[in-house]
Amino acid sequence: MHRSSLIFLPALLFPVSLLAAPDAVKVEVLQNRLDHPWSLAFLPDNNGLLVTLRGGQLRHWQAGKGLSDPIIGVPKVWASGQGGLLDVVLAPDFAQSRRVWLSYAEVGHDGKAGTAVGYGRLSDDVSRIEGFQVVFRQMPKLSTGNHFGGRLVFDGKGYLFIGLGENNQRPTAQELDKLQGKVVRLTQDGKVPSDNPFVNTPGSRPEIWSYGIRNPQGMAMNPWSNTLWLNEHGPRGGDEINIPEKGKNYGWPLATYGINYSGLKIPEAKGEKVKGTEPPLFYWKVSPAVSGMAFYNSDVHPQWKNKLFIGALKEKAVIVLSVKGNSVTEDGRILEDRGQRIRDVRVGPDGALYVLTDESDGQLLKVSPSGG
Repeated sequence: MHRSSLIFLPALLFPVSLLAAPDAVKVEVLQNRLDHPWSLAFLPDNNGLLVTLRGGQLRHWQAGKGLSDPIIGVPKVWASGQGGLLDVVLAPDFAQSRRVWLSYAEVGHDGKAGTAVGYGRLSDDVSRIEGFQVVFRQMPKLSTGNHFGGRLVFDGKGYLFIGLGENNQRPTAQELDKLQGKVVRLTQDGKVPSDNPFVNTPGSRPEIWSYGIRNPQGMAMNPWSNTLWLNEHGPRGGDEINIPEKGKNYGWPLATYGINYSGLKIPEAKGEKVKGTEPPLFYWKVSPAVSGMAFYNSDVHPQWKNKLFIGALKEKAVIVLSVKGNSVTEDGRILEDRGQRIRDVRVGPDGALYVLTDESDGQLLKVSPSGG
């Protein structure tokens, strides 16, 4: 494959206001000229990483080789508004199957869209996705360009979780006959597990795991509790972290700490805490516009152990939180001085943070503690 030249820029030090971290972080720009990157996934055996671009391209990046041409065989996406090619994850058995999972926005016959998920085999030379097949479609298709969600997480127990936005159609998050504003749970082959909570509930979608969610943008397994954690955008205020549990209702739009963008109350809202709904584990009264998230469980940088890193789009930073059980406290923020929207945050196999910036000239950053 032809590869564009890798852009090497000098490592810079940026101040950070963390309570339990070094005074600075080292930032390396590994790649620029990425058109609104959305997600990344590390390939095994030091073979670089895959990165999605929202416009519909999947690319391969390797140290010393740079960025590949677009990988062939990616499904056609609906690249409009917040829609496009979204998450990429490797199957748990990737070493044997070479299966790569993708989520993306897919348009319907009436011009409205929803989130779709499928998988295909990554060729040995990493130039194409072979035999891509769709295994999940968010129905009905209601989005005109907003709130797709799309994060994918395997739980290590044979199941895949998909976070789904409510397509900016608030009431649907409470309606169990629709797949808007939900977390769904499938098997590793895309089937509906027999123990999903609404499998035997008439009029409900059997894929649903939990509901009452507005627009999930970050999702990851907590390595210390082996539970799924999720963050989501509130409206104007009220971004949240939740632990989506089986059959539970997380409140949107009945319970919220936010208001409408107009400054008025959310029409359906009954308060910040509403009986029968789960309160958030953590919330921001002023929305940073949270994005990708990663738990730090590596021994490479001990000062980051038990931290949770979450990107911020509006506030253009990586938020650093300390996790103790199910208690979360915000320590501070890094990368604020760069002035870039942060779309995804992952911990690499080398123990560094890898960060994608959501810009037309987006960057892949490698971040580590200064001197650490």
